[in-house]
Amino acid sequence: MSARRLFAIMVKELRQMRRDRITLAMIVGIPVMQLVLFGYAINFTLRNLDTAIADQANTAGSRALVMDLQNTGVLNPVKDATSPQELMTMLRRGEISVGVVIPPDFERRRIDGREAVQILVDGSDTSVQAAAGQLAQVPLDSGSTVKSKPAQISVVGFYNPERRSAINIVPGLIGIILTMTMVMFTAVSIVRERERGNMELLIATPVSSSELMIGKVLPFAGIGFIQTTLVLILGAWLFEVPVRGALLDVYIAAVLLILANLSLGLMISTKAQSQFQAMQMTFFVFLPSILLSGFMFPFAGMPKIIQWLAEVLPLTHFLRLVRGIMLRGASLWELWPETIALIAFTAVMMTAAILRFRKRLD
Repeated sequence: MSARRLFAIMVKELRQMRRDRITLAMIVGIPVMQLVLFGYAINFTLRNLDTAIADQANTAGSRALVMDLQNTGVLNPVKDATSPQELMTMLRRGEISVGVVIPPDFERRRIDGREAVQILVDGSDTSVQAAAGQLAQVPLDSGSTVKSKPAQISVVGFYNPERRSAINIVPGLIGIILTMTMVMFTAVSIVRERERGNMELLIATPVSSSELMIGKVLPFAGIGFIQTTLVLILGAWLFEVPVRGALLDVYIAAVLLILANLSLGLMISTKAQSQFQAMQMTFFVFLPSILLSGFMFPFAGMPKIIQWLAEVLPLTHFLRLVRGIMLRGASLWELWPETIALIAFTAVMMTAAILRFRKRLD
């Protein structure tokens, strides 16, 4: 073995790596991304949960209690309500995570030592239910001069009272699987045509750029349907995961995510020069999606700037859709902001991919 020849090969590989900008970006970007995400964005201590309060008593004591609840840092009142029914509607739509009910006879209940306040929690996210549980320790006699028995704050979790993790995880797995497979399959498919020399033949035909790209992705939509059905069947069979909303809405939400991921895969394919680069770039997208979307770590625990970044990811909106439909029984119409976000993402990515494809290969 010659040390000189060995050194020459090493220098050659380093120079080739330097010319490969995508690989160089992965070498630097992945450690930085993981350090920032795990050290800064991931936080298991939930604070500032979106909350609506129905203060039917509207007394000095009830207002003092609301202030005490806010001072815990767990709640972030964003809306007011007039009744428990209105709070339940907000919970089902995903507008809030916690609802506080203070009944009209709050003062009498407090003096008698009965249940005086009820905390309604969206239990489809077990981390939110655990964080709201500490509110039961807030004293009810703050600022009161009336001697009373120890009153109670009850915390009621809806949609997953048993706190089974599978109830929360299985719907999210639909999004994780579709994100991983749809983006990678599409990105690799276009690049493979280019590597094999088939792209020039396709361009020589009367097929337009739009027809070519849309025709390439539609077969993968069928694969996405099969994967969605498989997860739903196994989830119901093995883990008894319910579908409280309309099954059709679940499939429509899945279609929206499939289209968003396919358009993202097409965008990646216009940038990647090889199948290996396409897989690298897919991993670069998949990592923040699984960490920031709310699948693995609680969304409410992330800093605001990270939450804004997560709003760009289609998986974030799909998780809200699928959990709202399957676990809370919400309709697609009630979750319209997430639907619009997925449609807008697909339109922007597909348009950009088609324009970039024409620019590169015309």
